[in-house]
Amino acid sequence: MSVESTITVVYQPQALFHIRPVTRCTASMPGHAESVLSVAFSPDGKELCTGSGDTTVRFWDLSTQLPKKTAKGHSNWVMCIAFSPDGKHVVSGGMDGVVIVWDPVAAELRGRCPGHKKAVMSLAWEPAHLAWPSRRFASSGQDGTVKVWDADTRRCSLTLSGHSKAVSAVKWGGEGLIYSGGRDGQIRVWDGKDGKCLRTLQGHGHWVNTLALSSDYVLRTGPFDHRGVRPESDEEARAAARRRYEEATGGQPERLVSGSDDFTLFLWEPFRSTKPTARLTGHQQLVNQVAFSPDGQWIASASFDKSVKLWSGRTGKFAASLRGHVGPVYQVAWSSDSRLLASGSKDSTLKVWEVRTKKLKSDLPGHADEVFAVDWAPDGQSVASGGRDKVVKLWRR
Repeated sequence: MSVESTITVVYQPQALFHIRPVTRCTASMPGHAESVLSVAFSPDGKELCTGSGDTTVRFWDLSTQLPKKTAKGHSNWVMCIAFSPDGKHVVSGGMDGVVIVWDPVAAELRGRCPGHKKAVMSLAWEPAHLAWPSRRFASSGQDGTVKVWDADTRRCSLTLSGHSKAVSAVKWGGEGLIYSGGRDGQIRVWDGKDGKCLRTLQGHGHWVNTLALSSDYVLRTGPFDHRGVRPESDEEARAAARRRYEEATGGQPERLVSGSDDFTLFLWEPFRSTKPTARLTGHQQLVNQVAFSPDGQWIASASFDKSVKLWSGRTGKFAASLRGHVGPVYQVAWSSDSRLLASGSKDSTLKVWEVRTKKLKSDLPGHADEVFAVDWAPDGQSVASGGRDKVVKLWRR
């Protein structure tokens, strides 16, 4: 190359911290009598909660790796679990159509929120920078509605009706909007204050199974940093949550990605247009889950075609196919530094992928059957998984 040539240098900001890949199972925690359907870490990464087909919710002590308490309240499968951004509440949704609010510290039931006529499929909390301490959350159900609840009073404040079929996924965005994706192929955008439907996003030819926001990680962790530390006072905590959200989005509207039974993904900018920014094609079977990396640079999609695909979080451009699973991939989870990705599959294994090389970093066998649920702790210390073998496993360095 001559001295007169111009070299274009492409760069992007990296996380200030480094998460090491998990390489071994440090704890197998039996106790559930049926399949483990959902696992969720608290915003600081210090608590773990699981939901099962045995109708119970279990709270685990991560220091001793033993169950803290088995909580009973549902009369059917526990489908989904979500911690509030301040870590003071846990909500669970079940096949019985009931949402239950739990105290994660005492591991006790605070109250029941009956209202859905069919199964509860997804849960989402109002972001911490919009409301602190956390009180409101949204639930979506097979009855075609989205409901907004108050965690303190356990009353439904809004019922959002408009979908003609089951609502598979719900997200509460950082600008105060609620996004819902349904089996009618539509994505609806609602005002979180009054429940008015602002716009409808159409494009998918089949069920919308999953939604993800580019700000999901900071909305989940609120004021907690990567070490699980937050400011002491409520005012400072809310300000920290606002600052983290603005840094994550860079002053730009958050982006939305949807995955469907029609084998495709759509990337949206709901604030600017009802038309998709990009249509992401390449999967050969239904897309079960999508997830933005914490820095918003990447999208990972898990599919029944046995692959995980990586896409640009900005443009939707295809980046790589991560192949290694020999069964459908159910879920993916990002490390908090956006460098690593974990996936759980019907083939009974977890796999950890390195984004930089687009290659397999760790192969983690250990489960005796399908792995339904995977979550990477926000503090980066561990990965939790659960599945048909009824065992919750913790994976660490």
